[in-house]
Amino acid sequence: MEVKIYQKENKLSLFKLLKESLMDIYNSRFLARQMAERDIKAQYRQSYFGILWAFITPLTTALVWIILNITGTIKLTDAGMPYPLFAFTGTLMWSIITESINSPMQSTNGARGILTKINFPKEALIISGIYKLLFNTSIKLLLLVFFLFYFKVVLTWYLLLIPLVIFGAVLFGTTIGLFITPIGLLYGDVNKLIKFGLQFLMYVTPVVYVIPKDGIMKTIMELNPISPIILTVRDLILGVEFNSITYLVIVLLCCLPLLFLGLIIYRISIPIIVERLSA
Repeated sequence: MEVKIYQKENKLSLFKLLKESLMDIYNSRFLARQMAERDIKAQYRQSYFGILWAFITPLTTALVWIILNITGTIKLTDAGMPYPLFAFTGTLMWSIITESINSPMQSTNGARGILTKINFPKEALIISGIYKLLFNTSIKLLLLVFFLFYFKVVLTWYLLLIPLVIFGAVLFGTTIGLFITPIGLLYGDVNKLIKFGLQFLMYVTPVVYVIPKDGIMKTIMELNPISPIILTVRDLILGVEFNSITYLVIVLLCCLPLLFLGLIIYRISIPIIVERLSA
């Protein structure tokens, strides 16, 4: 068994912390997969509707806006595709991003019982959460395929790039979640603030309606880093020019160093938080 000696150091090596974090992610990949399988089985075993719950969130959100649009309660401009498909792709990507943001905190918070009793790489909790995200997302993609066939969308090779954009969405959300998790574990109010903030953010993101042609809302929605993720998926479905691809690449490239920084913060803070929770 490996023996670790903790002693005071004058210097804090961020590179060393990142290297150790990445090594623990690699070494704990089997543990993360086992934890993900356990949680997925427990989640759907204790539910009457089982795996159908993976469809409900994006589908019901889209259905509300589809009904409002059909009844004329809300007048929406031309979306460039059948509105039900437009609304579902938006709510699908939005649910993936929001679940990715909440995943690190939920996975860590759900393991409170073992964190204070068992010493294991805490990064396994992050990877476990990503495994669960990818599993739920793969189920939702089946519903997207149904929408594509139902509305007779011309299938092109661009559709094969959608999983890459989805992985980018998971990367983006997980990066944000890593910064939120340490504070969220200490203060329960953070969860409420995140839910409120995401509800507001949805209305300045082209989830269920197109970006206005002018005005301050147009500027806000175009600067929103979530917008290019959703817009690129729609462009891939239509097989049209990718107007948002440059901004998407910039967002994802910025996520990489922030993801590494988030891992370092997570590695430093979680042992301190565990000690506080067990006190």
